[in-house]
Order: sequence, then C-alpha cells, then structure tokens
Amino acid sequence: MTSVLVLNGPNLGRLGVREPDVYGSDTLADLAGACVKAGTELGLEVEVRQTDDESQMIGWLHEAVDAGAHVVLNPAAFTHYSYAVRDACAMVTKAGLTLIEVHLSNPAAREVFRHTSVVGGVSTGTIAGLGREGYLLALRAVAART
Repeated sequence: MTSVLVLNGPNLGRLGVREPDVYGSDTLADLAGACVKAGTELGLEVEVRQTDDESQMIGWLHEAVDAGAHVVLNPAAFTHYSYAVRDACAMVTKAGLTLIEVHLSNPAAREVFRHTSVVGGVSTGTIAGLGREGYLLALRAVAART
C-alpha cells in the first residue's frame, strides 16, 4: 500500500480555536479523520502528524525519504522562511516522491509577508485556499501519481 505522511506545521494543533474565520472550524482531529478516511478510499495508508518544532518537521521529511512515503505538507509559518524545511522537502521530491504543499487559507490573499513560499519551488504542486478540501485534493493527486 502507498504510504503518505500528512505533515502539519506550527499552530495547526490549534485548529478550530485559532482564527476560525481564516482557518475554519474543523479541529486537527477532524482534519486527520477526513484525511485517513479519504486515504483509505484511495488505497493510501495515511498518517497525520503536527508539530510546532522545525527540527521535528525536518526529521519527518527525512523519514519520508527513507521510507519511500509521499508527503502532503502544510508547512504553516515555515512556508515563508525555513530554508531548512525547504531543503528537506527538496530531498523528498529528488527521491522521486510526491510532495504537495497545502494551505487552508490562500497566503497570496493575505498579508504581504505570507506571499512568498520557500517550499513551493521544490514541491510537486501547491493547493491553497480550499480549507480541508485542499488536503483531500492533495491525497487524490498523490493517488493519481502512484
């Protein structure tokens, strides 16, 4: 079975209570349940994780490379400044694995500092602004590419 790590960056553990007008009312548990369910329907083995720690995120990306797991990544704030996360993402795609960058909101429609993604240039693709549906579309894209 094709493995997919759905990785979520800083503050996404606060989904449902943090700015629901921007990020929606679903909790991380709601999002994880929807991803696992969609993955099962698509024949994917999905594991959802969240961290506020840049080092842990990098370790998970390394783990994906070593395990041959595809990645759906919401890097959250790491999107805009973490070249270390970007370099780890590049390892994923250079290993021939799919890495889809996902954002619940549309960073291009928000504050100027959110307009730049250092991750986007090494991702297979980016989905933004579609809320939880963006994750499900990303899983469909992974399934279509494997």
